[in-house]
Amino acid sequence: MQHYTYLLLLFALFVVPRILQRYRIPTAITSFALGAISALNFEFLALDPTVKLFATLGIVSLFLFAGLDVEFRELRQHAGVLAQHLAIQVLTLALVTAVLSALVDMAIRPAILLALALLTPSTGFILDSLDSFGLPERARFWIKSNAIATELVALGVLFVSLQSSSARGLVNSSLILLAMIALLPLVFRGFAALVLPHAPKSEFAFLMMVAVACAVVTYELGVYYLVGAFVVGMAAQRLRAQLPALASDKMISSVESFSSLFVPFYFFYAGLSLRPEDFTLGALGIGLLFVAVGLLVRIVPIWLHRRVVFGESFRRSLLIGMPMLPTLVFTLVIAEIMRERSFIGPTLFGGLIVYTVLNSLIPAIVFGKRLPDIEDELLHGRAVDVSPGRGPSAN
Repeated sequence: MQHYTYLLLLFALFVVPRILQRYRIPTAITSFALGAISALNFEFLALDPTVKLFATLGIVSLFLFAGLDVEFRELRQHAGVLAQHLAIQVLTLALVTAVLSALVDMAIRPAILLALALLTPSTGFILDSLDSFGLPERARFWIKSNAIATELVALGVLFVSLQSSSARGLVNSSLILLAMIALLPLVFRGFAALVLPHAPKSEFAFLMMVAVACAVVTYELGVYYLVGAFVVGMAAQRLRAQLPALASDKMISSVESFSSLFVPFYFFYAGLSLRPEDFTLGALGIGLLFVAVGLLVRIVPIWLHRRVVFGESFRRSLLIGMPMLPTLVFTLVIAEIMRERSFIGPTLFGGLIVYTVLNSLIPAIVFGKRLPDIEDELLHGRAVDVSPGRGPSAN
């Protein structure tokens, strides 16, 4: 009977989401919904070690791919504008944290986590969705750069927030994380010198195993799998010139393909964590409130920044702000962490689920219908020069 259950699960995760894509529903949302439905009828799947293993491989490969996709040269080239963007994001995070702490009567640590869940774009999910939006190359560049830069800061804030319950714990965890970051280049160089010459085509398996190992380390530190996997991806990318096999375009493509195979299991497993008490009118109301306020809090600062720096119109800035709305992975991870630590109850947990599902659907719906009245060169993919210090102009 168990074998038939797995066959049904495979069919559901790899066929049903593809069918629903024609209706602009992201496959991740469909997988998550299938998990939520299964939680009501097949509770044993939440305890199934195979499903949990595949889910772990999914979140690890997703953030490994996001780390590998960090282009340090491009980030340095536009460091000034990205630093301004990050300053605005940090200020927004601080303001939202203060408001949540006051309105919801939360301690500062849970308020920071809740603000991160509401504001942090899910880079892996966003990068995976960009191809379907038909955006011009320059818009894609800024979306990718802003999302990655924001995620880097968010991961740092997440790490400090989760470890700040005691000064000793924060110091010890920081030292372990720094030691891991320092050792990764040595591990990669050792593999390239001692193993790769005698075991060609083994770099993918090695990179994945290192990512899994580091993800487990950060999970044991209490900051979940995504931090370790992302760090491994960045470390491999930084050594691309010296060890091209570990971060080549072919390797990135392989990790992306591996991720597409296992990520559905992660979202399905996340859906399995839902409980009947999470589905209430109160949760729906909170989720809709988060969406209404979140749209303004997240898009308006991006517009104002790009208006000042590049002189862009509001509609043109939507090309950058709208695709950055999805928070799916970050919200799911942080919501689960907060529930495990009893920081939030079922109503607020359910509200976060409603919020992240809706904000992850908005870009697909909007770009599926195409934004009205946006400048012709953007709609037809002509590149737009938005280099620092210059206004937009068609190339």
